[in-house]
Amino acid sequence: MVGAIAYAIPVFVGLLVLEILSYRFLPGDGERGYELRDTTTSLSMGMGSLIVGVPWKLVVLVISAGVHQLSPWQLPMDTWWAWGLLFVADDLAYYWFHRLHHEVRVLWASHVVHHSSQYYNLSTALRQSWTPMTSMPFWLPLALLGFPPWAILTQQAISLVYQFFLHTERVDRLWRPVEWVFNTPSHHRVHHASNQTYLDRNYGGILIVWDRLFRSFAPETEKVVYGLTTNITTYNPVRVAFGSFAGLARDMRSATRWRDRLGYAFRHPGWTPAPVAG
Repeated sequence: MVGAIAYAIPVFVGLLVLEILSYRFLPGDGERGYELRDTTTSLSMGMGSLIVGVPWKLVVLVISAGVHQLSPWQLPMDTWWAWGLLFVADDLAYYWFHRLHHEVRVLWASHVVHHSSQYYNLSTALRQSWTPMTSMPFWLPLALLGFPPWAILTQQAISLVYQFFLHTERVDRLWRPVEWVFNTPSHHRVHHASNQTYLDRNYGGILIVWDRLFRSFAPETEKVVYGLTTNITTYNPVRVAFGSFAGLARDMRSATRWRDRLGYAFRHPGWTPAPVAG
């Protein structure tokens, strides 16, 4: 998957430059555009993600291959229907990966990186985690279902390339049937919002139907304010990558009971224990 993404980098960079130029010559009403320090941080996070991702994907490939050998059947990837099944299975796996990375604090500490910009443009898509290790359990069931690891990684790459194009304010709503079935820039803008009405919505990868099915969908109805409910104040990539893990560690150390330590780690971000009765 990392290799496929690497081949797409020149396309990503070219489109990013075009979007920057579009703001220069066709300024939008209320669109934030780009800011040099923010964009530099996003690009740095993207490069770091690739560096970490190469050896990690080799680990994933080995483990997935072992799980795949346990499958009672092997799906024929030279058929259209097998790829159709993989598309649906991968997108559903992505939905639950994404949703739980918002709902469980230790997972959010990894994913928060992607939401840490107060800008929303194509460079934001490249602001990726340096701790991808939390993702593997969500896709191992696909190997057990008989999908070969190389096919799973290929479909993951297709999904990530698709999602790159969602990170823009330059595209308004699309044709209504497309908006109903697929994830679009409008839907994903909601996902990156810090507005109270938009929090924890629109987790889909390519399809938005999972959000409609599992009641996590929200349409774009008011102006989006991007970023976090409590925004970070650093452009240092290392602090962006690991700052939330440091905060989690501090909270766990401050707790006096193990159930509270576990609560900090595995309950929703923002959870705090009830005061101990006196």
